Amino acid sequence: MNLKKVYGLLVLFTIVLGACSPKIRTPKPETSKPVEKEKPTDKKPIKKFSQASVSLLVPFKLDQLNLKTATKAEIEKYAMPIDFYQGFKLGLDSVAAQGLNFKLNVFDTEDDNAHISLLYKNERFKQSNLIIGPVFPEGLKFISAYSKENNAIIVSPLAASEPTEFNNPNLVSIVNNIGLHGKKIATYIAKNYNPANTIVVFINTKKTEDEAFAAPIRSYLQANSKFVIQEYASAYAFETRMIKGKQYAVVLTSSDRAFVLPTVEKLYKLKHLRTGGYNISLFGHPNWVKQNYPADKLQDLNTIISSSYKIDYKNGNVITFIKKYRYKYGFEPGEYAFKGFDVGYYFGRLLATHGEDYRDYIVKDKYKGLHNNFSFIRDEKSGYINTSLMLLKYKNFALSPVE
Repeated sequence: MNLKKVYGLLVLFTIVLGACSPKIRTPKPETSKPVEKEKPTDKKPIKKFSQASVSLLVPFKLDQLNLKTATKAEIEKYAMPIDFYQGFKLGLDSVAAQGLNFKLNVFDTEDDNAHISLLYKNERFKQSNLIIGPVFPEGLKFISAYSKENNAIIVSPLAASEPTEFNNPNLVSIVNNIGLHGKKIATYIAKNYNPANTIVVFINTKKTEDEAFAAPIRSYLQANSKFVIQEYASAYAFETRMIKGKQYAVVLTSSDRAFVLPTVEKLYKLKHLRTGGYNISLFGHPNWVKQNYPADKLQDLNTIISSSYKIDYKNGNVITFIKKYRYKYGFEPGEYAFKGFDVGYYFGRLLATHGEDYRDYIVKDKYKGLHNNFSFIRDEKSGYINTSLMLLKYKNFALSPVE
């Protein structure tokens, strides 16, 4: 997002964000139809909303920015919440165009729990049928007590935290946690490799964040397969134990570029030794999606990573969204605009279709989105968890979905 875009939008937001930001569509008048006798049914009647109230809590933090003196770097920090808001509003507008009235209340949380607590006395907030946000984990933890006390659904749109951290049965977690990423990799290995000639190798520094990725992969394979599993702190230690003729499924659990880059280089050399290389396939950390590594070497190592974000710019729905976004805002949508649209459209559609009982359908209604799909499971303590994510493989020097 460029400086001109952020600057212009922040000026606009400074003016309008203090109040609610409604998007209200009046349903088309119904044409008169012959009255038919109602047939008896066992189905529970749908209690539709006359107007669904949605509250969006995002950390614009406008009070901390001086537009006259701010540098480009300082202004661009505010791009994420603006992109998400704009995408979310387009998603909700798309549902509203189909007939349901929405009232969208936008609140600047300022990334401050004391500020969030002030909302508890706000009538527009208290009347919300759905709350999106806060964005960051600390805010989600803080609002959990309110959510449980008032039986209010809270959607976590961007945090990749483990849902168990919040202990909130009313929480909806959109972004896949690291445990789900690990299980996705583990099930792929179990399905596609033969334990008779494959050794699964973890290159694991045992740092907390590395072990968080390694643990679910290790646990799944130990419980559901007969693979030999080895662990090493580095590729150099791994080299001393390698056996010719074996297939190696190497899981590099780190996302520290200073560690990953030389490890990838070493594994590439081990595969191409003049004396006869080793058969190595590599599995990487999901954070690699946003990091820069030599694509030629990753492709040669048949590298696969899991991801909850991938935009197919040839997809018709993506093309339509980009055109609408350009028309409405005059700029290209960023990552968070796509994410915002999917959250706005999915939950707007739930409210429109199922009315007051929409929460009963969160685990039933699947959604194929612009950036990822939504397929939720329900945990009595941790709430609704999106389990849909994808595997990406380096092909033609770019990441492509694994078929």
